[in-house]
Amino acid sequence: MCGCCGCGDDGKDTEDGGQRGSNPMVKKRGCTDIIVLVVFILFWVGMIYIAVYSIVNGDAFRLLYGYDSYGNTCGEKNEMTVMSNFSGKDFHDRKYVFFMDIIRPKSSLEVCVEKCPDRELKNAQELIAFYNETGVSLTRYDITPYECTDKDLQNTKGPCPVFPVHHSADILSRCIPASFSNFTSNLKETVLGYLNEFDIFRYVIADLYASWKLMLLLAGIAFVLAIAVVVLIRFIASVVVWVILALAIIGSLAGTGFLWWTYVEKKNSMDMKTANEIPFLQIEIDSENAFLAYSIIATILTVILLLVILVLRKRIALAVALFNEAGKCIVAVPMILVQPVWTFICLILFYVYWVVVLAYISTAGTAVLDKDTGFVNYEESQPVRYMWWYHLVGLIWTSEFIIACQQLVVAGAVAKWYFTRDKKTLKNPLGDAVCMLILHHMGSVAFGAFIITLVKLPRWILMYLHEKLNGSQNKCAQYCLKCCICCLWCLEKCLKFLNQNAYTIVAIRGTNFCSSARKAFTTIVSNVLRVAAINSVGDFILFLGKVAVMTGTGAIGILMFKGDPNLHYFFIPVLLVFVFSYFIAHGFLSIYEMVIDALLLCFCEDCQINDGVTPGREYYMDPSLMKFVKNSSEAIAALNKRRDGGGEDVTDGGVPARESTPLRGEQPSPGGKADVTDDQQQETARI
Repeated sequence: MCGCCGCGDDGKDTEDGGQRGSNPMVKKRGCTDIIVLVVFILFWVGMIYIAVYSIVNGDAFRLLYGYDSYGNTCGEKNEMTVMSNFSGKDFHDRKYVFFMDIIRPKSSLEVCVEKCPDRELKNAQELIAFYNETGVSLTRYDITPYECTDKDLQNTKGPCPVFPVHHSADILSRCIPASFSNFTSNLKETVLGYLNEFDIFRYVIADLYASWKLMLLLAGIAFVLAIAVVVLIRFIASVVVWVILALAIIGSLAGTGFLWWTYVEKKNSMDMKTANEIPFLQIEIDSENAFLAYSIIATILTVILLLVILVLRKRIALAVALFNEAGKCIVAVPMILVQPVWTFICLILFYVYWVVVLAYISTAGTAVLDKDTGFVNYEESQPVRYMWWYHLVGLIWTSEFIIACQQLVVAGAVAKWYFTRDKKTLKNPLGDAVCMLILHHMGSVAFGAFIITLVKLPRWILMYLHEKLNGSQNKCAQYCLKCCICCLWCLEKCLKFLNQNAYTIVAIRGTNFCSSARKAFTTIVSNVLRVAAINSVGDFILFLGKVAVMTGTGAIGILMFKGDPNLHYFFIPVLLVFVFSYFIAHGFLSIYEMVIDALLLCFCEDCQINDGVTPGREYYMDPSLMKFVKNSSEAIAALNKRRDGGGEDVTDGGVPARESTPLRGEQPSPGGKADVTDDQQQETARI
């Protein structure tokens, strides 16, 4: 049960049984953001109602197989929807829609047939011969081809087809002419005409069908390579980071030196010509001035780069240390790598459900009989128009909810691992994080997902309007829409980054979403250099890992597909392999990114609450991270003193398991914190 009446945020009980000043993770939690959770549940009650209403009143097979002019869905048994002699037919053996006049399909009579005409029928005699040979009647249901003549009964609305009847192919269960050579240019320019006139589409489909087994094999190879990259980054992250920085410094210095060398060479050449009174062209003067400008600009940029690296060198080292720490966390909790798989499965199942319901919503109209023509039209009712928007909001909110659940579970497992002194006592931190999510923080996750929905939905609407105005002459409106779309996209990215960090605070402190987001924001702002260094350097390293998996898998795919003589355009399967392998690598390395972000906030919380030397307030961090806080020398000295003195239990990570004796001159402050200098406060408690 969820301890809604418990001490969810009183901060008295912690995971290790100590006080809040030592471990920020609360043991007894309450339910957070219950009102939002109730709203989300009620929202899904509405989603289920829409699904039931659509399935009862709609027919998704109408989109798949099409329907005739009397409201009958081809390929299934129908019920009578209107008072018509042709409604409610059993067409389980008639799966194709045939148009009496393909030139004017919108006003043409449509009937369900067993087979599309496989030849051109020029007159009634050939229509009768086709009927005698195949048993397929291309007329209205109440007459036979024997009653058709060449002219008298030919009409767009039937009952007989307009001659000539063209040789047709089955495209989306519709009888569409296989060739458009005898049609007007407007019809030739349609999509169907394009697909039928060019064989490349058929070749591509054939290549994909012939290579799907190899593509699955390459997806497995990408899976193995992604796991290998995760393991390698655990051990060579520091090498990769410093090699990249070294190459950047060497490249900048070499480029700047080359530009200055070129400028000096040109200047000497000009001076020699001047001394010898040799005339020179204006282009030579312009070239000398250009290289002087390039050299000055390159020098300024190189100096800025060196200064930035000099200022951020410790924070870059912190990024490397957090990479190593993240590797230890993943090794200790290997099941955390399975999270993307479960998230992917949940998203796929939800998307399938959403698309199926969408198909039923689109066919949930009311059948209306046109008394003039006798045709049946489906008109969209007023409730269905609102269901479209409701269903769209459900798509965004639920998708973000599923992704947010993964983020909170990962953050909870990382925080549990970080704030446990004796890592050997950990049993199943990932399972504990899942239970924590389900029992306590589903409302916070729904709240964060709803905030993203409030930004993403207007952006989608503006993108739709921009697409509609694409051919408009109003350039000012298009420009304003682009600016709004860009601003909303930036806001969405910022909110997603803030939400992910807010979930970490929720996992640590058990507070509601708003309080956690405010805490996360102040933490990020107070540690902006650390966050910038880790996100820039860390994201770049992970991007290199994704590119390595993608290029490695693509290279293997090229070797496999290139030697297959049955493939016409082997670059299409290779391109898909590149895309799939990148997303597979992204699924695993994004977990690495989430672990690093969660560790950064845990590190900042550790620095704020503990000082490393006061009894009961030793750091939870590994000694490799202690050097990035101001009083690290005192903490490491105290740790070494306890090690040398013996009799103290030390965990595998080197963090003392028992309290230490305070150093000389240090007394706890009245608030429970040790007295530190202003510089120490800026570095260790910048929240």
